[in-house]
Amino acid sequence: MQSLQCRDKTVKFAITMKPDLTIDRLKRMAVFARVVEANSMSAAARELGMTTSAVSQQIRQLEAETGLALLHRSTRRLNTTEAGQAYYEDCAAMLHAAQAAEQRLSDLRDEPRGELRVAFPVGFSAHLAAALAPLLRAHPRLTLRLFAEDRRVDLIGERIDLAIRAGALADSTLVARRLAEWGHIMVASTSFAEEHGLPQAPEELTRYPVLNLSVMNQAEFIELHRAGEPARRVRVNGHVAGNSFIALQHMMLQGAGIMRMPGPDAAPLIEAGLAVQVLPDWSMPPMVVYAMTVQRDSQPAKVRLAIAALRDYMEKTEWRG
Repeated sequence: MQSLQCRDKTVKFAITMKPDLTIDRLKRMAVFARVVEANSMSAAARELGMTTSAVSQQIRQLEAETGLALLHRSTRRLNTTEAGQAYYEDCAAMLHAAQAAEQRLSDLRDEPRGELRVAFPVGFSAHLAAALAPLLRAHPRLTLRLFAEDRRVDLIGERIDLAIRAGALADSTLVARRLAEWGHIMVASTSFAEEHGLPQAPEELTRYPVLNLSVMNQAEFIELHRAGEPARRVRVNGHVAGNSFIALQHMMLQGAGIMRMPGPDAAPLIEAGLAVQVLPDWSMPPMVVYAMTVQRDSQPAKVRLAIAALRDYMEKTEWRG
């Protein structure tokens, strides 16, 4: 018995191939089909890159194994026997199935088609849509299955083709491809700034509520840089923490505190007058965004083109502050 992973279930199956139906026997069946189609052993030999005597030997061995004559041979003509004609039809069907399998793989390799399964943080939704919608329009045989998750998704267990992750990466057997580097800034809602004012130096951040993107309400640090000065590392311990970027953004806009945001997400809020930048003379280390896959090589076209589309979009919107 062997096991096969199929979607979310493990299917147990038994190999039913007869002991005498070996790989060599399958090869002989393919040779026989080509001889019949070419109506000549010598012509089939040329197509297969074999000698005529080798082809003849393969046919004789196949007849010995089946116990039936498959071909009528003469110096001028070659015809199938009744049994040979029936056998040829099944051999030809086998070859057609093999060719169809090869073509299917070729299509998947060369043309984006089928279902592309993508996992990404909820806060990345708008960027993912902007990057991949043109790919869908250009390739109507491609479909998307989206997994908006702020947790780390198991790519193998959930059959994810591509995952978007940002920041420091944990040790993993997954393959990471750099998409872009996005600058981070701190922002607060305009209503918060008007009511509470804003810090004028990094050390003053300790007196303000900071919204932490974290799975636990734990102390975090913010590292700030300014030309000509030592880096400042400030400990903050906000009263709101969560694992959802979108939820924290809404809390920030409601005046709950100061939040770190990627520049491409913060810029529209600032331009609309909904938020203001905190400590604009200081910068934070940028965030690197990665595309994660299980395999490095032999990616189908849908995955290769999706990564290219994401990289192109993100490089165009790269924001360093």
